[in-house]
Amino acid sequence: MARPRSFDTDDALEKAMHVFWARGYEGASLPDLLDGMGLTRGSLYKAFTDKKTLFLQVLARYESQAVQEGVAMLSDPSIPNGAERIMSMFRGSYQRVVDGDARGCLLCTAAAGPSTYDDEIAKAVSHGLGALRDGIFVALGASPKHATLNTAERGALADMIIAQYVGLRTMARARIDHDTLHNIVRSVGVMLA
Repeated sequence: MARPRSFDTDDALEKAMHVFWARGYEGASLPDLLDGMGLTRGSLYKAFTDKKTLFLQVLARYESQAVQEGVAMLSDPSIPNGAERIMSMFRGSYQRVVDGDARGCLLCTAAAGPSTYDDEIAKAVSHGLGALRDGIFVALGASPKHATLNTAERGALADMIIAQYVGLRTMARARIDHDTLHNIVRSVGVMLA
């Protein structure tokens, strides 16, 4: 008879998410993960199989938390102007950096790292960033200036805005100066004005 797990899987995933978020996929060593999650090597492998499987579960958790929170904000009818919803997302991302959080976006970090060589991770990243892009598309439909665009034009604009978002979050992680990051936010505001 197998022994029951002596740890909470959700808690372990949350802790692993913070290790990967801080160090990146490649930078998160097994000792980092074990220490950060408070697990033994055997427990980690028994529960999550390997580092990649753990990372995929962490990306799914990140999407269900951070990405869905962003999508909800982009769809929030209490902010009637969709362009303002988009700007809130950018301003919030910038403010987190100013407040000292230079981790950027876990999906953006994965997009610039392991998704370049791993198809499963690339698929997870694409799914999460696609959800944000779709949220931006919805917000553009609620923007008086952009609601009249046809579907292809609005889609192209949503693609450009998600590219700006990925750039902002990746540059934040690279510790690019605040003035440059602020200029990215301002450029999105100009684009949406």
